[in-house]
Amino acid sequence: MVVVYTAYGIALLWLIIISFFLFKTRKHYHNLTKRTNSKSIDDILDTILKENSNHEKDIKEIRNTLDSLEKESKTYYQKIGVVRFNPFERVGGDQSFVIAFLDKEDTGIVINFLYTREGVRIYIKDVKQGKPDKFELSQEEMEAIKKAS
Repeated sequence: MVVVYTAYGIALLWLIIISFFLFKTRKHYHNLTKRTNSKSIDDILDTILKENSNHEKDIKEIRNTLDSLEKESKTYYQKIGVVRFNPFERVGGDQSFVIAFLDKEDTGIVINFLYTREGVRIYIKDVKQGKPDKFELSQEEMEAIKKAS
């Protein structure tokens, strides 16, 4: 008799465990099907795979756009250095200044503003990879490049 009750107990426990997993699986299935019109799991999986394929295409397009933006951004002026100085000893103040505009590879321009009694003189010199391109750079211009780098 005890064996029979034990067998019934085990069978009841087994039924409860299987019912739990059945309801859990059924709930999961309903969560899958309520977002789609189809009730077939095959159609749902096809929809998910199609959406995944679309997302992969979008990600690839975004990566290509990001790569092109990164290539372009290397040529933008990203570093700026400013040095104020007095070109004439004992006369005036530090009203003259030099500005260096450099990109990622230290290529760009140096603009020199010289303030005198007669007016302002502006000189522009090219810089390639941190070094002068055509004209010799002054000490202040080199200092502005160092500050920008």
